[in-house]
Amino acid sequence: MRPTKALFATGPAAVLTVSLTLTALTAAIWGVNWWSLGIALGGQLVVLLWLPAAAETQAHPLEQSPRFSPTRKDRQRRLSSQLGDVRDAASALPDAVVLFDQQGQVYWFNPAARRLLGLRERRSGIPLARQMAGSELGIRLLQDNNEPIAEIPAPEDPSLRLSVTIMPFGSRLRLLLARDISALSRLEQVRRDFVANVSHELRTPLTVIHGYLELLDPTDVPELAPVLGEMRMQSQRMRQIVEDLLTLSRLETGEALPEEEVAMVPMLETLRREAEALSRGRHAIRVDAASQACLRGSTHHLHSAFSNLVSNAVRYTPSGGEIVIGWRQTADGGATFSVRDSGLGISAEHLIRLTERFYRVSSSRSRESGGTGLGLSIVKHVINLHHGRLLIESEPGQGSTFSCVMDAACVLPPGRDDINGAAASAD
Repeated sequence: MRPTKALFATGPAAVLTVSLTLTALTAAIWGVNWWSLGIALGGQLVVLLWLPAAAETQAHPLEQSPRFSPTRKDRQRRLSSQLGDVRDAASALPDAVVLFDQQGQVYWFNPAARRLLGLRERRSGIPLARQMAGSELGIRLLQDNNEPIAEIPAPEDPSLRLSVTIMPFGSRLRLLLARDISALSRLEQVRRDFVANVSHELRTPLTVIHGYLELLDPTDVPELAPVLGEMRMQSQRMRQIVEDLLTLSRLETGEALPEEEVAMVPMLETLRREAEALSRGRHAIRVDAASQACLRGSTHHLHSAFSNLVSNAVRYTPSGGEIVIGWRQTADGGATFSVRDSGLGISAEHLIRLTERFYRVSSSRSRESGGTGLGLSIVKHVINLHHGRLLIESEPGQGSTFSCVMDAACVLPPGRDDINGAAASAD
Protein backbone atom coordinates (compact mmCIF):
# COMPACT_ATOMS: atom_id res chain seq x y z
CA MET A 1 0.00 0.00 0.00
CA ARG A 2 1.29 3.49 -0.87
CA PRO A 3 2.06 5.75 2.14
CA THR A 4 -0.63 8.17 1.05
CA LYS A 5 -3.21 5.38 0.96
CA ALA A 6 -2.23 4.26 4.42
CA LEU A 7 -2.51 7.84 5.65
CA PHE A 8 -5.95 8.30 4.20
CA ALA A 9 -7.08 5.00 5.59
CA THR A 10 -6.39 6.27 9.12
CA GLY A 11 -9.23 8.76 8.75
CA PRO A 12 -9.96 12.44 8.02
CA ALA A 13 -7.75 13.66 10.91
CA ALA A 14 -4.60 12.38 9.21
CA VAL A 15 -5.66 13.86 5.89
CA LEU A 16 -6.33 17.17 7.61
CA THR A 17 -2.92 17.19 9.32
CA VAL A 18 -0.90 16.51 6.19
CA SER A 19 -3.03 18.84 4.09
CA LEU A 20 -2.54 21.74 6.47
CA THR A 21 1.19 21.04 6.74
CA LEU A 22 1.84 20.99 3.03
CA THR A 23 -0.32 24.03 2.35
CA ALA A 24 1.48 26.00 5.09
CA LEU A 25 4.79 24.96 3.57
CA THR A 26 3.74 26.10 0.11
CA ALA A 27 2.57 29.46 1.44
CA ALA A 28 5.77 30.02 3.42
CA ILE A 29 8.07 29.12 0.55
CA TRP A 30 6.32 31.41 -1.91
CA GLY A 31 6.26 34.29 0.54
CA VAL A 32 2.50 34.32 1.13
CA ASN A 33 1.39 36.56 3.99
CA TRP A 34 0.01 34.69 6.98
CA TRP A 35 -3.40 36.36 6.69
CA SER A 36 -3.76 34.93 3.20
CA LEU A 37 -2.47 31.56 4.41
CA GLY A 38 -5.85 31.00 6.04
CA ILE A 39 -7.51 31.35 2.66
CA ALA A 40 -5.10 28.82 1.15
CA LEU A 41 -5.71 26.39 4.01
CA GLY A 42 -9.45 26.73 3.62
CA GLY A 43 -9.20 26.06 -0.09
CA GLN A 44 -7.11 22.97 0.51
CA LEU A 45 -9.62 21.64 3.03
CA VAL A 46 -12.44 22.19 0.55
CA VAL A 47 -10.59 20.19 -2.07
CA LEU A 48 -9.58 17.35 0.25
CA LEU A 49 -12.53 17.05 2.60
CA TRP A 50 -15.63 18.80 1.33
CA LEU A 51 -15.66 17.68 -2.26
CA PRO A 52 -15.93 13.96 -1.47
CA ALA A 53 -18.92 14.61 0.79
CA ALA A 54 -20.48 16.95 -1.74
CA ALA A 55 -20.04 14.36 -4.43
CA GLU A 56 -22.42 12.10 -2.54
CA THR A 57 -25.20 14.73 -2.49
CA GLN A 58 -24.50 16.57 -5.76
CA ALA A 59 -23.06 14.03 -8.10
CA HIS A 60 -21.81 14.89 -11.54
CA PRO A 61 -24.44 14.20 -14.25
CA LEU A 62 -22.21 11.45 -15.62
CA GLU A 63 -22.10 9.80 -12.20
CA GLN A 64 -25.90 9.72 -12.13
CA SER A 65 -25.84 7.41 -15.12
CA PRO A 66 -26.50 3.75 -14.31
CA ARG A 67 -23.26 2.93 -16.11
CA PHE A 68 -21.14 5.04 -13.73
CA SER A 69 -21.22 4.44 -10.00
CA PRO A 70 -18.08 5.71 -8.19
CA THR A 71 -17.28 3.87 -5.02
CA ARG A 72 -15.73 5.14 -1.79
CA LYS A 73 -12.58 3.34 -2.81
CA ASP A 74 -12.42 5.40 -6.03
CA ARG A 75 -12.67 8.64 -4.09
CA GLN A 76 -10.00 7.51 -1.65
CA ARG A 77 -7.72 6.61 -4.53
CA ARG A 78 -8.21 10.03 -6.11
CA LEU A 79 -7.53 11.88 -2.85
CA SER A 80 -4.53 9.70 -2.09
CA SER A 81 -3.10 10.56 -5.49
CA GLN A 82 -3.57 14.28 -4.81
CA LEU A 83 -1.88 13.99 -1.43
CA GLY A 84 0.98 12.08 -2.99
CA ASP A 85 1.53 14.80 -5.59
CA VAL A 86 1.59 17.54 -2.96
CA ARG A 87 3.89 15.49 -0.72
CA ASP A 88 6.30 14.89 -3.61
CA ALA A 89 6.35 18.61 -4.38
CA ALA A 90 7.09 19.43 -0.73
CA SER A 91 9.88 16.86 -0.69
CA ALA A 92 11.55 18.63 -3.62
CA LEU A 93 11.66 22.02 -1.88
CA PRO A 94 15.10 23.33 -0.78
CA ASP A 95 13.83 24.51 2.64
CA ALA A 96 13.61 22.18 5.62
CA VAL A 97 10.13 21.32 6.87
CA VAL A 98 9.54 19.36 10.09
CA LEU A 99 6.20 18.39 11.66
CA PHE A 100 6.40 17.40 15.33
CA ASP A 101 4.22 17.33 18.43
CA GLN A 102 4.43 19.08 21.81
CA GLN A 103 6.69 16.33 23.16
CA GLY A 104 9.11 16.80 20.27
CA GLN A 105 8.27 13.52 18.50
CA VAL A 106 8.88 13.98 14.77
CA TYR A 107 6.02 12.89 12.47
CA TRP A 108 7.39 13.95 9.10
CA PHE A 109 10.23 15.89 7.50
CA ASN A 110 11.41 16.45 3.95
CA PRO A 111 14.87 15.58 2.53
CA ALA A 112 16.13 19.16 3.01
CA ALA A 113 15.76 18.65 6.77
CA ARG A 114 18.37 15.90 6.57
CA ARG A 115 20.89 18.27 4.99
CA LEU A 116 20.18 21.41 7.02
CA LEU A 117 19.12 19.99 10.39
CA GLY A 118 20.75 16.58 10.43
CA LEU A 119 17.53 14.62 10.96
CA ARG A 120 17.74 10.92 10.14
CA GLU A 121 14.71 8.95 11.33
CA ARG A 122 11.05 9.71 11.92
CA ARG A 123 9.26 8.43 15.02
CA SER A 124 12.60 7.44 16.53
CA GLY A 125 11.34 8.19 20.03
CA ILE A 126 14.04 10.84 20.52
CA PRO A 127 12.62 14.39 20.93
CA LEU A 128 13.60 16.88 18.26
CA ALA A 129 15.48 19.08 20.75
CA ARG A 130 17.61 16.11 21.85
CA GLN A 131 18.40 15.23 18.25
CA MET A 132 19.87 18.73 17.94
CA ALA A 133 21.53 18.77 21.37
CA GLY A 134 24.53 21.08 21.58
CA SER A 135 23.25 23.43 18.90
CA GLU A 136 21.64 26.84 19.32
CA LEU A 137 18.49 25.61 17.62
CA GLY A 138 18.25 22.74 20.10
CA ILE A 139 18.36 25.27 22.96
CA ARG A 140 15.61 27.34 21.33
CA LEU A 141 13.41 24.26 21.01
CA LEU A 142 13.83 23.50 24.72
CA GLN A 143 12.71 27.06 25.52
CA ASP A 144 9.42 26.42 23.69
CA ASN A 145 9.66 29.85 22.02
CA ASN A 146 7.69 30.43 18.82
CA GLU A 147 9.39 33.74 17.96
CA PRO A 148 11.00 33.67 14.46
CA ILE A 149 14.78 33.31 14.46
CA ALA A 150 16.33 35.68 11.92
CA GLU A 151 19.73 33.96 11.77
CA ILE A 152 21.13 30.89 13.49
CA PRO A 153 23.92 28.35 12.75
CA ALA A 154 22.74 25.09 11.19
CA PRO A 155 22.99 22.14 13.62
CA GLU A 156 24.48 19.87 10.95
CA ASP A 157 26.94 22.42 9.53
CA PRO A 158 27.63 25.57 11.64
CA SER A 159 29.07 27.31 8.57
CA LEU A 160 25.54 27.47 7.18
CA ARG A 161 23.18 30.17 8.43
CA LEU A 162 19.47 29.45 8.78
CA SER A 163 16.32 31.51 9.15
CA VAL A 164 13.93 29.47 11.30
CA THR A 165 10.23 29.80 12.06
CA ILE A 166 8.48 27.56 14.59
CA MET A 167 4.72 27.85 14.79
CA PRO A 168 1.91 26.04 16.60
CA PHE A 169 -0.09 23.83 14.28
CA GLY A 170 -3.52 22.69 15.38
CA SER A 171 -4.09 21.77 19.00
CA ARG A 172 -1.03 19.61 19.57
CA LEU A 173 1.38 19.85 16.64
CA ARG A 174 4.12 22.29 15.68
CA LEU A 175 5.68 23.12 12.34
CA LEU A 176 9.33 24.11 11.83
CA LEU A 177 10.47 25.84 8.63
CA ALA A 178 14.19 26.46 8.06
CA ARG A 179 15.69 28.32 5.12
CA ASP A 180 19.36 28.49 4.16
CA ILE A 181 20.34 32.19 4.12
CA SER A 182 24.12 31.69 4.03
CA ALA A 183 24.57 33.60 0.75
CA LEU A 184 22.46 36.50 1.98
CA SER A 185 24.34 36.53 5.28
CA ARG A 186 27.68 36.76 3.47
CA LEU A 187 26.41 39.63 1.32
CA GLU A 188 25.22 41.46 4.45
CA GLN A 189 28.63 41.01 6.04
CA VAL A 190 30.35 42.40 2.94
CA ARG A 191 28.01 45.39 3.02
CA ARG A 192 28.67 46.04 6.70
CA ASP A 193 32.42 45.81 6.23
CA PHE A 194 32.31 48.15 3.25
CA VAL A 195 30.26 50.79 5.07
CA ALA A 196 32.47 50.58 8.16
CA ASN A 197 35.71 50.84 6.16
CA VAL A 198 34.52 53.72 3.96
CA SER A 199 33.16 55.62 6.95
CA HIS A 200 36.42 55.16 8.83
CA GLU A 201 38.47 56.39 5.86
CA LEU A 202 36.23 59.45 5.41
CA ARG A 203 36.47 60.52 9.03
CA THR A 204 40.03 61.89 8.85
CA PRO A 205 39.77 64.03 5.67
CA LEU A 206 36.43 65.45 6.82
CA THR A 207 37.93 66.39 10.17
CA VAL A 208 40.79 68.20 8.39
CA ILE A 209 38.43 70.06 6.05
CA HIS A 210 36.17 71.11 8.91
CA GLY A 211 39.18 72.26 10.92
CA TYR A 212 40.43 74.54 8.14
CA LEU A 213 36.94 75.99 7.67
CA GLU A 214 36.85 76.87 11.35
CA LEU A 215 40.12 78.79 10.94
CA LEU A 216 38.63 81.04 8.27
CA ASP A 217 37.05 84.15 9.78
CA PRO A 218 34.05 85.43 7.77
CA THR A 219 34.76 88.96 8.95
CA ASP A 220 38.04 88.95 7.01
CA VAL A 221 36.21 88.34 3.75
CA PRO A 222 32.65 89.63 4.23
CA GLU A 223 31.57 88.81 0.69
CA LEU A 224 32.33 85.10 1.34
CA ALA A 225 30.63 84.95 4.74
CA PRO A 226 27.45 83.19 3.45
CA VAL A 227 29.55 80.68 1.51
CA LEU A 228 31.75 79.89 4.51
CA GLY A 229 28.72 79.46 6.72
CA GLU A 230 27.14 76.99 4.29
CA MET A 231 30.41 75.07 3.93
CA ARG A 232 30.76 74.76 7.68
CA MET A 233 27.20 73.52 8.06
CA GLN A 234 27.56 70.90 5.29
CA SER A 235 30.93 69.65 6.54
CA GLN A 236 29.47 69.25 10.03
CA ARG A 237 26.54 67.33 8.57
CA MET A 238 28.90 65.04 6.66
CA ARG A 239 30.86 64.39 9.85
CA GLN A 240 27.63 63.50 11.66
CA ILE A 241 26.63 61.07 8.90
CA VAL A 242 30.02 59.36 9.12
CA GLU A 243 29.77 59.09 12.91
CA ASP A 244 26.25 57.64 12.67
CA LEU A 245 27.38 55.10 10.06
CA LEU A 246 30.23 53.99 12.30
CA THR A 247 27.87 53.70 15.27
CA LEU A 248 25.42 51.66 13.22
CA SER A 249 28.20 49.36 11.97
CA ARG A 250 29.33 48.68 15.53
CA LEU A 251 25.78 47.91 16.61
CA GLU A 252 25.17 45.58 13.65
CA THR A 253 28.14 43.45 14.63
CA GLY A 254 26.24 42.57 17.80
CA GLU A 255 29.00 43.77 20.09
CA ALA A 256 28.42 43.11 23.78
CA LEU A 257 27.08 46.18 25.58
CA PRO A 258 27.93 46.95 29.20
CA GLU A 259 25.35 45.80 31.73
CA GLU A 260 24.83 48.73 34.04
CA GLU A 261 21.95 49.77 36.24
CA VAL A 262 20.24 52.52 34.27
CA ALA A 263 18.17 54.76 36.55
CA MET A 264 15.24 55.75 34.38
CA VAL A 265 13.67 58.50 36.52
CA PRO A 266 16.73 60.80 36.34
CA MET A 267 17.10 59.97 32.64
CA LEU A 268 13.50 61.02 31.97
CA GLU A 269 14.18 64.39 33.57
CA THR A 270 17.36 64.78 31.53
CA LEU A 271 15.44 64.00 28.34
CA ARG A 272 12.79 66.55 29.28
CA ARG A 273 15.40 69.28 29.79
CA GLU A 274 17.08 68.44 26.49
CA ALA A 275 13.72 68.56 24.70
CA GLU A 276 12.87 71.94 26.25
CA ALA A 277 16.24 73.35 25.18
CA LEU A 278 15.66 72.13 21.61
CA SER A 279 12.05 73.33 21.59
CA ARG A 280 12.80 76.82 22.92
CA GLY A 281 9.33 77.16 24.33
CA ARG A 282 7.47 76.16 21.16
CA HIS A 283 5.95 72.98 22.66
CA ALA A 284 4.37 71.72 25.87
CA ILE A 285 6.66 68.95 27.12
CA ARG A 286 5.91 66.75 30.12
CA VAL A 287 6.99 63.46 31.69
CA ASP A 288 4.48 60.72 32.53
CA ALA A 289 6.43 58.31 34.76
CA ALA A 290 4.13 55.64 36.18
CA SER A 291 7.05 53.55 37.50
CA GLN A 292 10.45 54.00 39.09
CA ALA A 293 11.81 50.74 37.67
CA CYS A 294 15.32 50.74 36.24
CA LEU A 295 16.84 48.99 33.25
CA ARG A 296 19.86 46.73 32.88
CA GLY A 297 22.02 47.77 29.96
CA SER A 298 24.22 50.51 28.56
CA THR A 299 23.41 53.96 29.92
CA HIS A 300 25.15 55.66 27.00
CA HIS A 301 23.39 53.69 24.26
CA LEU A 302 19.95 53.82 25.87
CA HIS A 303 20.20 57.58 26.46
CA SER A 304 21.26 58.04 22.84
CA ALA A 305 18.29 55.99 21.56
CA PHE A 306 15.70 57.63 23.82
CA SER A 307 17.10 61.10 23.10
CA ASN A 308 16.81 60.47 19.38
CA LEU A 309 13.09 59.69 19.71
CA VAL A 310 12.50 62.79 21.84
CA SER A 311 14.42 65.11 19.52
CA ASN A 312 12.53 63.72 16.51
CA ALA A 313 9.25 64.52 18.25
CA VAL A 314 10.38 68.10 18.85
CA ARG A 315 11.60 68.57 15.27
CA TYR A 316 8.50 67.20 13.58
CA THR A 317 5.80 68.62 15.85
CA PRO A 318 4.47 72.07 14.87
CA SER A 319 4.65 74.94 17.37
CA GLY A 320 2.00 74.74 20.05
CA GLY A 321 1.95 70.93 20.03
CA GLU A 322 2.38 68.58 22.99
CA ILE A 323 5.07 65.95 23.62
CA VAL A 324 4.71 63.33 26.39
CA ILE A 325 7.65 61.20 27.54
CA GLY A 326 6.28 58.07 29.19
CA TRP A 327 7.68 55.26 31.31
CA ARG A 328 5.61 52.42 32.75
CA GLN A 329 5.81 48.75 33.58
CA THR A 330 3.78 46.11 31.76
CA ALA A 331 1.76 43.21 33.13
CA ASP A 332 4.40 40.64 32.11
CA GLY A 333 7.13 42.33 34.16
CA GLY A 334 8.61 44.28 31.27
CA ALA A 335 8.51 48.03 30.75
CA THR A 336 7.78 50.53 28.00
CA PHE A 337 9.47 53.83 27.23
CA SER A 338 7.33 55.94 24.91
CA VAL A 339 7.35 59.31 23.21
CA ARG A 340 3.94 60.61 22.11
CA ASP A 341 3.53 63.79 20.07
CA SER A 342 0.66 65.71 18.53
CA GLY A 343 2.47 66.24 15.23
CA LEU A 344 1.37 65.73 11.66
CA GLY A 345 1.46 61.95 11.87
CA ILE A 346 2.80 59.42 9.38
CA SER A 347 0.93 57.51 6.68
CA ALA A 348 0.65 53.74 7.04
CA GLU A 349 2.74 53.01 3.93
CA HIS A 350 5.77 54.68 5.53
CA LEU A 351 5.63 53.02 8.96
CA ILE A 352 7.16 49.70 7.94
CA ARG A 353 10.19 51.44 6.37
CA LEU A 354 10.93 54.11 8.95
CA THR A 355 13.82 52.18 10.50
CA GLU A 356 15.61 51.64 7.17
CA ARG A 357 18.83 53.50 6.58
CA PHE A 358 18.36 56.94 5.02
CA TYR A 359 14.63 56.41 4.55
CA ARG A 360 12.76 59.71 4.81
CA VAL A 361 9.05 60.41 4.86
CA SER A 362 9.84 63.92 3.67
CA SER A 363 13.37 64.55 2.41
CA SER A 364 13.13 68.32 2.53
CA ARG A 365 11.80 68.46 6.11
CA SER A 366 14.40 65.97 7.33
CA ARG A 367 17.32 67.86 5.85
CA GLU A 368 16.00 71.18 7.13
CA SER A 369 15.86 69.74 10.65
CA GLY A 370 19.43 68.45 10.43
CA GLY A 371 18.58 64.76 10.36
CA THR A 372 20.87 62.16 8.76
CA GLY A 373 18.23 59.50 8.10
CA LEU A 374 20.04 57.01 10.35
CA GLY A 375 18.58 57.84 13.75
CA LEU A 376 15.68 55.38 13.85
CA SER A 377 17.85 52.60 12.45
CA ILE A 378 20.30 53.17 15.33
CA VAL A 379 17.42 53.24 17.83
CA LYS A 380 16.09 49.90 16.54
CA HIS A 381 19.49 48.22 16.85
CA VAL A 382 20.09 49.59 20.35
CA ILE A 383 16.70 48.37 21.57
CA ASN A 384 17.18 44.97 19.92
CA LEU A 385 20.54 44.57 21.67
CA HIS A 386 18.71 45.20 24.95
CA HIS A 387 16.21 42.41 24.13
CA GLY A 388 13.43 44.86 23.33
CA ARG A 389 11.55 45.99 20.26
CA LEU A 390 10.57 49.31 18.72
CA LEU A 391 6.87 49.87 17.97
CA ILE A 392 5.56 52.79 15.92
CA GLU A 393 1.93 53.92 15.90
CA SER A 394 0.82 56.90 13.86
CA GLU A 395 -2.03 58.30 11.80
CA PRO A 396 -1.99 61.40 9.62
CA GLY A 397 -3.28 64.35 11.62
CA GLN A 398 -3.32 62.34 14.88
CA GLY A 399 0.33 62.47 15.91
CA SER A 400 2.72 59.57 16.53
CA THR A 401 3.80 57.31 19.39
CA PHE A 402 7.20 55.60 19.40
CA SER A 403 7.44 52.88 22.05
CA CYS A 404 10.48 50.89 23.20
CA VAL A 405 9.08 47.69 24.72
CA MET A 406 11.73 46.18 27.01
CA ASP A 407 11.81 42.52 28.01
CA ALA A 408 11.27 41.62 31.67
CA ALA A 409 14.83 40.24 31.87
CA CYS A 410 16.20 43.77 31.38
CA VAL A 411 13.90 45.47 33.92
CA LEU A 412 15.13 45.87 37.49
CA PRO A 413 12.46 46.01 40.21
CA PRO A 414 11.61 49.42 41.67
CA GLY A 415 11.81 50.47 45.30
CA ARG A 416 15.58 50.53 45.81
CA ASP A 417 17.00 53.22 48.04
CA ASP A 418 19.62 54.33 45.52
CA ILE A 419 16.96 54.70 42.81
CA ASN A 420 14.65 56.70 45.02
CA GLY A 421 17.54 58.88 46.11
CA ALA A 422 18.51 59.55 42.50
CA ALA A 423 14.95 60.43 41.65
CA ALA A 424 14.72 62.85 44.56
CA SER A 425 17.95 64.57 43.56
CA ALA A 426 16.71 64.90 39.99
CA ASP A 427 13.52 66.62 41.18
